[in-house]
Amino acid sequence: MPHAHHAASEPFLLIAALIFLTLVYVRGWVRIRRLDFDTIGAWRGASFLLGMFFIWLAIASPIAALDHELLTAHMVKHLLLMTVASPLIWLGAPVRPLLQGLPQQFVELISHCFRPAPVRRVGRAILHPAVCWLAAAITLVGWHVPAVFMFGLRSETWHTIEQASFLTAGLLFWWPVLQPWPTVSNRSGWSIILYLFLATLPCDILSGFLVFCDRVVYPVYFSSPSPLGFSALEDQQFAGALMWTCVTIIYLIPATLLTVRLLSPNRLRQYRATSQVLQRRLDQ
Repeated sequence: MPHAHHAASEPFLLIAALIFLTLVYVRGWVRIRRLDFDTIGAWRGASFLLGMFFIWLAIASPIAALDHELLTAHMVKHLLLMTVASPLIWLGAPVRPLLQGLPQQFVELISHCFRPAPVRRVGRAILHPAVCWLAAAITLVGWHVPAVFMFGLRSETWHTIEQASFLTAGLLFWWPVLQPWPTVSNRSGWSIILYLFLATLPCDILSGFLVFCDRVVYPVYFSSPSPLGFSALEDQQFAGALMWTCVTIIYLIPATLLTVRLLSPNRLRQYRATSQVLQRRLDQ
């Protein structure tokens, strides 16, 4: 009974946290729009709200209850947290609205905590693209190791930690790509395209293994009746194919947009002008 009570209380606390953050964001967004209407557009507010909705969908909706019965549902949760909700939240430019939405005392406390130089150095190190890439890859592969996967399913506490780690890793991964305020980056767009390409490799390896493996990797799904009538092996293959397809398409979108921007006539003219200046300096 204590375990059941603990399990029932976790979604309530998570939903309460989501509602609180949403209300703080909306309050801050409205205050910013009153001061400067064009600072944060309506589409950014909608993006943040949609990201919060997808987090709810992954952790507290009926889909969340199916991950003990279907590996596909488990995979959908991971994709929603890491690949869908995370970029939507950053597209909402959340830092300023959240700071504006909090009471001034909390903002001053947060500012005080992040003011020391060592804290800022640690923050810059954590947000380095290599660290963000590794965090996403280790989280993805680590939680799909069979022993770790089964451990997460058996313990509600560790299951919550697993979900939190996927969301955290997703937010870290998308930070260098979307570079929300207050990011100041001098990295080229081509390096971000390479970053996205390399990020598909762990997903390809894991999803390919799940699709082409001729045995069920996670035995817990043998004993779970499938609501959709799949066999455990078919469920595993569909989960792998889903991850393969979704990750490829979602990562391709920013990579394509970046490529188009980098190859636009204005950018090419700017590149040629910079090259000519450098060449003249070398000739001197």
